[in-house]
Amino acid sequence: MGIPFKPKTILSVLKRNVHHQAAIAQVQSLNFPEESLSSWTAQHISKFSSKQLTDRVKHRSKRMILDIIGVGLIGSTTKFSKDVQQFTEMTNRVSDEEPALIWGTQNRRTGPGMAAFINGSNCHSMDFDDTWHPATHPSSPVLPALLALADFLPEHNKPSLEDILVAFNCGVQIQGLLLKCSLQSKNIPNRLHPPAIVGVMGSAAASANLLGLNSQKSLHALAIAASFAGAPMANAGTLTKPLHAGKSARSGLEAALLAENGIEGNERILDIESGFGAFFPDYSPSTLLEDVLNSEEVILHNQDIAIKSYPCHLGMHWAIDASLQVRKHIMDVHGEIDVNFVRSIEILAPKSKYINRPIPSTEHDARHSFQFTTCSALLDGRVSRETFTFSDIETEREDLYTVLRKTTIINPSDNNPCFDTMYVEVVVTLQNGDTFSARCKEPYGHWRRPLSDEDLKTKFTINSSQIRESHQNRIMKLVSKMSPSQTSNELSNLLGP
Repeated sequence: MGIPFKPKTILSVLKRNVHHQAAIAQVQSLNFPEESLSSWTAQHISKFSSKQLTDRVKHRSKRMILDIIGVGLIGSTTKFSKDVQQFTEMTNRVSDEEPALIWGTQNRRTGPGMAAFINGSNCHSMDFDDTWHPATHPSSPVLPALLALADFLPEHNKPSLEDILVAFNCGVQIQGLLLKCSLQSKNIPNRLHPPAIVGVMGSAAASANLLGLNSQKSLHALAIAASFAGAPMANAGTLTKPLHAGKSARSGLEAALLAENGIEGNERILDIESGFGAFFPDYSPSTLLEDVLNSEEVILHNQDIAIKSYPCHLGMHWAIDASLQVRKHIMDVHGEIDVNFVRSIEILAPKSKYINRPIPSTEHDARHSFQFTTCSALLDGRVSRETFTFSDIETEREDLYTVLRKTTIINPSDNNPCFDTMYVEVVVTLQNGDTFSARCKEPYGHWRRPLSDEDLKTKFTINSSQIRESHQNRIMKLVSKMSPSQTSNELSNLLGP
């Protein structure tokens, strides 16, 4: 821990694989002034371009961009968003004369940092944004920062949509790079919320790339961003959790602007235990050599992305899909589900305290409850935005409350809290002794079972229903191309009614 990288060490690792001549040439072209992970990463940010985007990566990231725009738009319709915007009006200028658009509004604008904060928070307000392994939400801290920054830049210097695509991927892969430096990050988090740690670094990297910062200023952007990073998992299931994504979007953007204006930080921020290593007890920069540089892909991280089917914590998706299968089995035999005829419900799930919530009291509590999502899917045959709309379960949803009290969670020793390997099994036993069960190993939307392009477009259309259909169609067309001949304004101007 804290040992700097040596260029010759990087090259020796790469040369062990004859397929990496292009990557070797790329590394040899860098000067490594500090011979460290920090300087390598900063130079990578400053040099990152469209040449490093494979067709596969372009397709994947365009899907991510379309999805996060839709998720941000539906997030803008929530009470949470209205409360955040009210706070903004109390503390910041909001008018159609300010530069950066608040998504989903009739040309209401504010400063770029606050716009990134609002839009980033909206993207995570329903926990409907994408997730990957190692666990984080990669898009919500990055795209809102880029579009707010693009709005802020002068007309003669507006970035193209291809510039946005490049910077987005730069921000995404820097998050992946940093997560790859910790084995702990592969599990469902229990201490710190990853979007508030790697998300702010990804936002800073993406913003630095879009601004065209050189390697030295990109390095300082990362160092500044690290001082803005961190948020406790204790706020999961509360209205504060969405703010983590917004905070990262804003802080990363502002870190890049501060660096551009001469503010400096520790130039070894990624190499030392008291730097970025403070966030992960097992942080190991040397992991970069084996897991990132010594790879067959030019892009640093393979971006295992889960685009969600349901507006709740990703772990719930295993439980929902398993429960829907059990519901079908019961309906096939009995034709209905009578809550009084249910004796017990068992959920075999990985152990994770913050998603074990027997009787949730709020919608955000419910989005992180194995019990609530399992029982809702079993009784209703679906999980949607309306599923999480309630004030008091006991009085408003008596049937749901009845089965929740019959539900227990079992944590099998072979079921680790890891999105890549976990499973959830739902077992329903009826009063007559009949038992029905189903196990889900990968829900629809998981990177091994990705949403089809058509289903992703349907999700976007539903989530963005408050804007005009012509705007929806135009957004889908623009995002499908992310053309160098079209400016960011052409996309941004469509993100209101």
